[in-house]
Amino acid sequence: MPINSFTDYPMSWKPDRDALKRPLYRSLALLLEHDITNGFLAPGTKLPPQRELADFLDINFTTITRAYKLCELKGLIYAVTGSGTFVSANAARSITISKDKISNEIIDLGFVASFEQSNNIVAEAAKKVTEKGYLEQLLNYNDPTGIPHQKAAALNWMADFGIHADKDNMAIASGALNALAITLLALFEPGNRIAVDMYTFSNFIEISKLYRIKLVPIPGDEHGMLPGELDNQCLQMDVHGVFLMPSCSNPTTVMIPDYRKRELAAVIRKHRLILIEDDIHAFLSAGIMADYGQPMFQLLPEQTVYICSTSKSICSGLRVAYIVFSEAFKEKIVKAIFNINVKTSSLDAEIISELILSGKASAIAAKKKQLAESANRLFTEFFPQLPRTGHPLSFYRWLPISDDADGTHMENYFLNKGIRVYHSDRFLSGASTRDKYLRIALSSTNSLEELQRGLAILSSHFPKLIGSRKNPAPL
Repeated sequence: MPINSFTDYPMSWKPDRDALKRPLYRSLALLLEHDITNGFLAPGTKLPPQRELADFLDINFTTITRAYKLCELKGLIYAVTGSGTFVSANAARSITISKDKISNEIIDLGFVASFEQSNNIVAEAAKKVTEKGYLEQLLNYNDPTGIPHQKAAALNWMADFGIHADKDNMAIASGALNALAITLLALFEPGNRIAVDMYTFSNFIEISKLYRIKLVPIPGDEHGMLPGELDNQCLQMDVHGVFLMPSCSNPTTVMIPDYRKRELAAVIRKHRLILIEDDIHAFLSAGIMADYGQPMFQLLPEQTVYICSTSKSICSGLRVAYIVFSEAFKEKIVKAIFNINVKTSSLDAEIISELILSGKASAIAAKKKQLAESANRLFTEFFPQLPRTGHPLSFYRWLPISDDADGTHMENYFLNKGIRVYHSDRFLSGASTRDKYLRIALSSTNSLEELQRGLAILSSHFPKLIGSRKNPAPL
């Protein structure tokens, strides 16, 4: 079709043909990235069909396909089978959540910390470790996957969560995020697809972008990801893995009950997917919640990489997590550990091991559960109208709102009111939904009194924005 016939034709994106340089597909991808990151194409915008855009620019159809693919790998756009290609919800900004500096006058209800009131016990354990006769042995490159007695302590800790494995099939990593990065590097390639919840861990979204891995959002309900929807997506496209947080999903607080785990395991087994099970909140669920059952690793040991961080249960600053894997994954994961970390600090791992073997880690976890219970009770007092859904001991709550303001505007609004919160836009793995939420951290303030002040500000500034929706969007 002649180019000039498109002069008045309605298209959501009309790149300048004269601005293209060779190779055309890369130049076109850069134009698309520029228009997305500079706000000329809003999140959720449906892009022109590839053939239509090819006709408009008078270039080969495959050039458009390659350009779209480059932008999809960067997380800028996503495709929905049968519907088209859309601008990603968070394409124009970073959604990484970190403990960055904010004013001391701001009450932090955004970053999910770990009720740090028990760190004095950790400090005492650290002093004890420095007095050990083998301290110097903790300061070298030896044992890149962890010293044997530290692995034994790890397996002792995870046994309470239902994990039973061999020391040769586990490794120590520098926190859950590090374990996730190791897993993605070891077992996935750029362009691979991983199924995730519609709302998922924002830092996992960002890590996937860095590795050029595509995320496939799967709808869910109050019990987690829907097995039928996962099966449908696997039938429509080549999906390589699935990422789940069964003990308490971040940010929705959903705990996947045992019956749903078994249903999901059947689909994962059927399609031979690699399951990444982030079980950072197992200590809040295993042996406590009646429907929790067992980790999915026990259902799919040959297909699962199980990750258990101690940051929420014991100490956030030591950055110690455990990875459990099958023999089939061992060589690749060990290689990735060495190339990313060389090794995790044996000194840090020794402090955690000391806490586990002395029984103090269990005492710390029990204290954190008590604080979580008190914090959740406080949240309910300020928001009694909300249905009591999600994990009752979660370190954060998922607060429905009815305001249509975008996430950045909403977050800035509350910063100006004296509190930091995070909008649900940060956690979207795909298309925007009609419902909006705020994730409210309950575990980051210095005291319950400070949390109370923050929740008072939150509840007083937008009573009209609290959602009482009968038909919330899928989780």
